[in-house]
Amino acid sequence: MSQTLNIKHRSLFAEILVLIKYRLSLSVVFSSVASYLIAFEIFSLYTFFLLILGGFLVVGSSNGFNQIIERKRDLLMERTINRPLPSGRMSVNEAIIISSILAFTGLFILYNINFRTAFFGLVSMIIYLALYTPLKPITPLSVFFGAIPGAIPFMLGWVAVTNKFSIETGILFMIQFFWQFPHFWAIGWVSHDDYKNAGFKMLPSGKKDNATAFQIVFYTLWMILVSILPYFSFTGSLSIGIYSLILILLSGLFMLLQAIRLMNYKDKQNAIRLMYTSIFYISFIQIIFVIDKLLAQ
Repeated sequence: MSQTLNIKHRSLFAEILVLIKYRLSLSVVFSSVASYLIAFEIFSLYTFFLLILGGFLVVGSSNGFNQIIERKRDLLMERTINRPLPSGRMSVNEAIIISSILAFTGLFILYNINFRTAFFGLVSMIIYLALYTPLKPITPLSVFFGAIPGAIPFMLGWVAVTNKFSIETGILFMIQFFWQFPHFWAIGWVSHDDYKNAGFKMLPSGKKDNATAFQIVFYTLWMILVSILPYFSFTGSLSIGIYSLILILLSGLFMLLQAIRLMNYKDKQNAIRLMYTSIFYISFIQIIFVIDKLLAQ
């Protein structure tokens, strides 16, 4: 009997992990961790732990509520049909209770760092669920609203350290904000048919065409320009050295090359390459920012 109960508990835990998209949640928290390590003067293990835990719970709850709202559309897509809600392995009420507990707990934990950290965590949830999610089947502009909560984590660690919004947090936000567009649209290109079946309008032109590909290139250029600004002393105490500038610029140009290849060939293979390159880019430059800060100390 005890073994049966343990199996059930493990099964529920596994479904919760899928509900909150734990891998995505961890990758988002990585951005907050990076900005904390860029910002800190005196390392606080307590604040660092609260940021990781609170951030993970807030992002996870947002993903959970997103799946609740989109459960019927998830039934129409191959990549989402086996999620807990459309598959029937979890009820809507269970998902609401779990997501609510995670949201309140996560925001309370972030509040224990400071008010502004919790405030921006709450803002990201509201925009993600009240604007981005309902606009996805209505207009491609949903990606613009989705880029806002997607960019907040990279500034959240700085806010956790300084308890203020400043030029430094603004630049960190803008780096990840512009990155969202080529990243989102590469995913939208790869999964266009699936999204279309569910009624989602993810690509800016609505099609896998030259207009969409051009905008991917355009926003990649802006992403590169914002990413190198910290070298030119326009960004307060957020700065990088020449070697970091070179590495960030080279990685950005590599991503731009993938975007241009997609514009030239307009095929799924190059969209996949851009998608993975974008994931590499944002992780790589965050690591570069952290290493640059630690070497400068």
